Amino acid sequence: MLRSLDIRDLLIIDRLELAFQPGLNVLTGETGAGKSILLDALGFVLGWRGRAELVRAGAAQGEVTAVFDLPAGHTARAVLEEAGLPAEDELILRRVNTADGRKTAWVNDRRASGEVLRALADTLVELHGQHDDRGLLNRRGHRALLDAFGALDAELAEVRGTWRARATADRALAEAEDRLATLKAEEEFLRHAVGELDALAPRPGEEAELDARRRMMQAAERIRDDIAKAHAALGPGEGAEGRMGDALRWLEGAADGAEGRLDPALGALGRALVELGEAVQGVEDCIEALEFDPASLESAEERLFAIRALARKHGVLPDDLGGFADDLRARLAALDAGEGDLADLRAARDAAGAAYDRAAAALTAARRAAAARLDAAMADELAPLKLERAAFATAITEAEPGPDGRDAVAFTVATNPGAPAGPLNKIASGGELSRFLLALKVCLARGTSPLTLIFDEIDRGVGGATADAVGRRLADLSRTAQVLAVTHSPQVAARAAHHWRVEKRVEAGATLSSVAALDDGARVDEIARMLSGDTITEEARAAARALLQG
Repeated sequence: MLRSLDIRDLLIIDRLELAFQPGLNVLTGETGAGKSILLDALGFVLGWRGRAELVRAGAAQGEVTAVFDLPAGHTARAVLEEAGLPAEDELILRRVNTADGRKTAWVNDRRASGEVLRALADTLVELHGQHDDRGLLNRRGHRALLDAFGALDAELAEVRGTWRARATADRALAEAEDRLATLKAEEEFLRHAVGELDALAPRPGEEAELDARRRMMQAAERIRDDIAKAHAALGPGEGAEGRMGDALRWLEGAADGAEGRLDPALGALGRALVELGEAVQGVEDCIEALEFDPASLESAEERLFAIRALARKHGVLPDDLGGFADDLRARLAALDAGEGDLADLRAARDAAGAAYDRAAAALTAARRAAAARLDAAMADELAPLKLERAAFATAITEAEPGPDGRDAVAFTVATNPGAPAGPLNKIASGGELSRFLLALKVCLARGTSPLTLIFDEIDRGVGGATADAVGRRLADLSRTAQVLAVTHSPQVAARAAHHWRVEKRVEAGATLSSVAALDDGARVDEIARMLSGDTITEEARAAARALLQG
């Protein structure tokens, strides 16, 4: 509920504070008194796009503050949470417009964008006027309005859930088909490559082993003669090992007569023979390792070159050929199993599609039932509004399937029997459109979340009993929602729970607008003025009292 509106230095308003109440609030006044300025000010603080120049002449800036009550569970709280703004029982919106055109907004004392203001406005206020092209006249929103009227949240949630499941199944099938198509396009390559890799069967590290073995065999012929000569020079017989053995035997034979002088030499010679023996053994091991069949060199080279060629062919390192082969085998396995997987995915897709079709059909049936109830409720509302010859119909036609079902919804009217039905704003005249919108809002407001409903001269073009019917319907609507009505109709004003008069005055050569809350006596005079004009007669006052009592 809109609790207060504080306006400073906006257009022809210098300072204005309004404290609105629950129920039907009406604003009356002469044409040009500034009633529309109040709506401009409210629209400004709600982020609506309106007049470019709002700041009062001579002022540095204009400012509007609106305070709303925000009960627990109100949809505005979700908007605040998403925007990272504090949500309290009181929502304060403030917006400033400087003389140079800059606009700044705050929500509960936090800076906020115009986008956030507009998102909040959608949950707080709904504006209806004779030429309003928002809300009820926008057929793109008719389906959501019908769903809200029919309380179809559960059916709609089921459709949205099955739509997501169907979309997921469609996506999984499409991705699998794309993968399988890609694999089929490279099937010949995969089978040939896997055959090559399986035939060669390279091991990790094998390329380095083969390369070292090949280099050793290539070098063997060059170093073999030198190693053999070294072995002969070191080995037994005429070699160093033989001669050192002879020397050791000779010295051992002479050691007894040397009285210990040969012991160090014998010890060193013994150790040298041990080291020399190890050296000879190492040379013999090397000679044995250098023994190779020329065919072994050829075989090692062939395998080494085959491994390197295959690695270059596939753009991988030789040691990665095994892993690469595993990957190709996995792709082949996926190809071989692909048709079976596709069959399973097609079955899942078909099941998800069938579930969506069932849920969408149930939602369509629920919408048709809700449409019948809405049409009946509208028929009840139209007669008191002097539209008993008109027919309202909720048209439901098939549309492209989507997350909200496969129905297109449009509110249509036929203003005379036998006349073709069409969109509200195309068929109804100005006065008729106002009453259609009012009747529709009364029906749709039942059971919906609370909004502040603003009707800007919705009673224009009607009078007498029809205007009285409009006033009664606004009063009925105000039992479930706060209603603000700008009106020139005394019949409507008489139904208000709270009445304000908007008037202009001239101070120091400047025209200013002001708003006054009317007590019972002032209401009589104001309604009498609306009935008779500038000159208020006792007869007009009597008629005003009769309206207020009726």
